[in-house]
Amino acid sequence: MAGKRRGAGEGTVFQIPNGRWRAELDLGMVDGRRRRKTAIRKTQREAQAWLAQAREAKNTGGLVSRTPSLGEWFECYLTEVAPNRVRASTLSNYRRDFERHIQPGLGGIRLDALGPEHLIRFYNRKTAEGMSAHHVRYLHAQIRRALKIAMKWGRVSRNVALVVEPPEVPDHEVKPLTVAEARRLLDAAKDDRLRARWVLGLSLGLRQSEVLGLWWEDIDLDAATLRVRRQLLRRRNPGDTLTFGPPKSARSRRVLSLPAPLVTVLRDHKSTQDTERANAATWADPRLVFASATGGPIDHRNDTRAFKALLVRAGVRCVEVRRPDGTTALVPNVRLHDLRHTAASLLLAQFVPARVVMEVLGHSQISITMNTYSHVMPAQLKNAADAMTAALWDVE
Repeated sequence: MAGKRRGAGEGTVFQIPNGRWRAELDLGMVDGRRRRKTAIRKTQREAQAWLAQAREAKNTGGLVSRTPSLGEWFECYLTEVAPNRVRASTLSNYRRDFERHIQPGLGGIRLDALGPEHLIRFYNRKTAEGMSAHHVRYLHAQIRRALKIAMKWGRVSRNVALVVEPPEVPDHEVKPLTVAEARRLLDAAKDDRLRARWVLGLSLGLRQSEVLGLWWEDIDLDAATLRVRRQLLRRRNPGDTLTFGPPKSARSRRVLSLPAPLVTVLRDHKSTQDTERANAATWADPRLVFASATGGPIDHRNDTRAFKALLVRAGVRCVEVRRPDGTTALVPNVRLHDLRHTAASLLLAQFVPARVVMEVLGHSQISITMNTYSHVMPAQLKNAADAMTAALWDVE
């Protein structure tokens, strides 16, 4: 018995001489010409599945007569989809990477002609140019997400990024400051205008953007608590501006207890800032805990430069390098983010439970805490073994 014929506009599936199956969908008249969307698949079932997706995309306005290039599709993705899914700062990073790397390297390839080999060559080329494995994987994640939406919208039948393995990121050894180095850093910061910034970063392990995004309403000095409710972000498009946004994740929103010495330092900082504001002609934002000399937000780059200068004054992990003009200079070999690592390592070394350290840092999963700070775990395990010995045996 003959199969039921599809209605007009529903498309058709038939076998071609080479044994494969061809699916066709009539898109109607476009610019005075009849347009069709076609696809060739290995099996009849695959062709029928493509036709069903294409038909649904057509009915919802998501199908066009010409397959766009990867660059055209990425522009659509960044304009129509990504703004509703990511923060403004993340979207800014996506567009920067698209314009600098993805568009020049892959933008001209038609979306349905994009193959795994194109992505592999692109990643290999970027690696050869000196791009870090971490950045290459970041590009790969963007491409994978964009192609996932393209597949949902019926632009392509598969996401080729799913079958490509980007370069592996080498394990980064965490090198926190020692207790002696941390104390030297605090001593060097005693006369620093933003001494409280360094004490807070070292003792609580806040991210740079979280510290710079603190408002006075987030801190209760009487109760000795601090709330992380926002972060300071850099928005590159349009322009290059600083703005406040939500924390990195839901877990990043947290309430922390302040060590008593930090409360004292923050009180002194507030008193000094009140005097600065009273003597200033204008003060941009009185809400900020850590502000520039004019009361505005502190640029992340200026904050990093100030940290490097503090390390030089403290003489902590500085190496002497020779400049092109023959003179020498001390260059710190510590990242600002290492303050966060130092805080976590010190807490774990004092046998604070990993679950508590996870809450202090605002990690989304305890596995992140355990994997990042595994170098501190041997002391924890030794302490556990000693506790078990004391519980089960009478040891003199």
